[in-house]
Amino acid sequence: MSDVWLLRIGIVVAGLALMAAIYFFGRPRNRGQGRRLRPEERDGRLEPTLGSQIEDELAAAQDFSSDSVVQSEMELLDRTVGSTSAQAASELGKRASEDFDKIVTLYIAARAGEKLRGPDIVVAAEKAGMTYGHMNVFHRLVDGHPERGPVFSVANIMKPGSFEMAEIHALETPAIAFFLTLPAPIQALDAWEKMLPTAQRMAELLDGVVLDEQRNALGRQRIAHLRDEMRAYDRQHEAPPLTRSPRW
Repeated sequence: MSDVWLLRIGIVVAGLALMAAIYFFGRPRNRGQGRRLRPEERDGRLEPTLGSQIEDELAAAQDFSSDSVVQSEMELLDRTVGSTSAQAASELGKRASEDFDKIVTLYIAARAGEKLRGPDIVVAAEKAGMTYGHMNVFHRLVDGHPERGPVFSVANIMKPGSFEMAEIHALETPAIAFFLTLPAPIQALDAWEKMLPTAQRMAELLDGVVLDEQRNALGRQRIAHLRDEMRAYDRQHEAPPLTRSPRW
């Protein structure tokens, strides 16, 4: 199976969310859309999903209006785009094994009426510690051991899912997807604790919104639940204790 198809299968396994995201993110959100309802509320009035809750979860975007900051961003972008030919053949971020049994997904979505622009995504990824590499997407690599493969990766929700640097200035997308494929090169909980702040940082830089796999605002309760899932995964996959041979 080719690496291209492996990436696409992984995104589909994430809950078919990436296949539907183009449609859902591209249309305007109706009042009350996307909110999980408690049973006693189902016959009552619906409240907005994206409102003050999102504003509480995300810090205000930084002001990049100064000449010095604009210049530094252009340097980051030129450094990435300028090495396109070398990066296209890069093995950085290639998984050591094609086997996986779980995928954890987050999204950064543009705010209503907006799009995420390619050059902004490149700069945000660089600032958040991501590396552009295998499959022409961004990866978070293991510190000091890039050969172990990606801790998690970031793809474009628009087909084919990659960020083509030759066309990056024209790229606009409603959202990008973070996906953590397990088993990862580090423990699942450690990988999650790296992916979450990276997604939050990039959302801050892009003035976007962090969403869970069901396209709901990522709140404290869901974060805690995902942490519990990662702990459970680590417990299930830890090596069995060594036993001593019986003495006769």
